[in-house]
This record gives sequence, C-alpha cells and structure tokens, in this order.
Amino acid sequence: MDTKKVWFVTGASKGLGLSLVKALLNAGYKVAATSRTVENLEKEVSISENFLPLALDITDEAGVRNAITKAITVFGSIDVVVNNAGFGQLGTIEELSDREARGNFDTNVFGLLNVMRSIMPHFRSKQSGHFINISSIAGFLGAFPGWGIYNATKFAVAGLTEAFAAEAASLGVKATIVYPGYFKTNFLLQGSLRLAENPIAAYKEARELEIIHDTQIIGNQPGNPEKAALAFIQLAENSNPPLHFFMGSDSFGMAKNKIEILQNSLAANESLSLSTDF
Repeated sequence: MDTKKVWFVTGASKGLGLSLVKALLNAGYKVAATSRTVENLEKEVSISENFLPLALDITDEAGVRNAITKAITVFGSIDVVVNNAGFGQLGTIEELSDREARGNFDTNVFGLLNVMRSIMPHFRSKQSGHFINISSIAGFLGAFPGWGIYNATKFAVAGLTEAFAAEAASLGVKATIVYPGYFKTNFLLQGSLRLAENPIAAYKEARELEIIHDTQIIGNQPGNPEKAALAFIQLAENSNPPLHFFMGSDSFGMAKNKIEILQNSLAANESLSLSTDF
C-alpha cells in the first residue's frame, strides 16, 4: 500500500517551489503543482503519472476550488499544501499606490487564504492535513527600508497561520510558517520582484537597499534551494512539526537578533508596561 503523502504546491514553476516539486517527484511523492500557465511547469518538470501540472491564478477563488477538486480526483487525496505563490513589491510606504499595495496583498495574503479555505473541507473530512505557509524573514523582522508592503503581507501570513493553528488543532490539521532568508533562486530577478512605479528620490535608505540587492546580494545568496526542498519534506514527515521554522543561517541569525532586541525592550520598559493596569 502506498502511504506517501500527496502534495499540493502553489507557485511551482520557479524558485523554492520548483526545487521542492523536483525533489518530491524524485522521492516518489505524488505532486499537484500550480503556476499561472501549465507551459511554465511542463517546461521545467518532466511529465509523469505522479505529476499533475495545473494552471492557476490563486486570486481566482473559483479557479482554486477547481484545481483542488481536480487534484483530489486524480490522486484521491491531498495531505500537504505548500502555499508558496507570491511576489515581492518594493517601494516605500509613500511611494506605492493603493493599487500596487493591494495587488501584493491580493496574491500574497488573499490568494493564500483562497487555497486554505478551499482545502479545509477535505482536511476536516479526513481529520488530517498540513499547511506549510511560506512567509519570509521579512515577515518577522520588518526593518528593511522600501519593503514595507511586502513585509506587511508576510507578517499577515504569519499572523493568520498562528490563529489557524489554534483553530484547527482539534481537527487534526497542522500548520507551519516558514521564514526563508535569501536563497539562490530567481526571486530577486524580474518577474518575482516589482519596483515602485513612481519612486521618490528622497528616500535614500530605500534606494541604497535596492542597489545592494542588485549589486551585492543577487548571486551571493547563502541558501541552497535543493537543501530547502529536503527541509520542507522533513517538516511534512515530522509527526509534530513546528509552528515557526526559520530557514537558512541568515534567517536564523536575524530572528535571534530581533528576539534579543525585544527582550531588551521588555526589560527596559517593564515598569511602564505594568503601570497601565487598574
């Protein structure tokens, strides 16, 4: 009897999603993978009976439901959902238009919600399932000038996943928030990262960080996508997976630094914090 889990991976035609799909298929898992076009997936992944490529815009709720129904029909079940689809929107808070900001939230947050809502009837019916929701270290540490809206979407992913984990605990459904650092993928290249349409030169720190990403970080990211894929698989096979998982040495280090800052702030302001009770 085949007991390997069936995976549903969004944003699978490039980056960490593509590395994960390839690793899963190599290990014999069944994988339903989504991208905006099937051609993008078929160009990157060889067709096999264990691979179901699906064209999907995750902001289309009806389309999400149809894709999930097809995956369950073909494979009989879904066990692990990796919400990986998303993009980076750069620009300071003042620079970005309402349309630009809402567009980032529509994909990174509401698209993810569409997938979670649509899969939950299936997970509830079988009293099992695991969501692996991809946030970012920028969803825990927000101090990146020019990344505020993107950070906010990833903080939202972390917050809603924490609440969901508490809501679904008695249903047998698990959730993990993954906070990747910099991985050597095409995320920082055109297509996955958008610049502000109307930049304001006065924002010195934001412009400098854009230059650093373009000239120093691209090509020098410490994270290995193939090793990330193996980490995802290990998370899914863990009988008690963590709610929070910081992936990469840079992510781990930045998280520890922020926790230390928070601890120092708590200690420094303890008396004032406690002074507001009746």
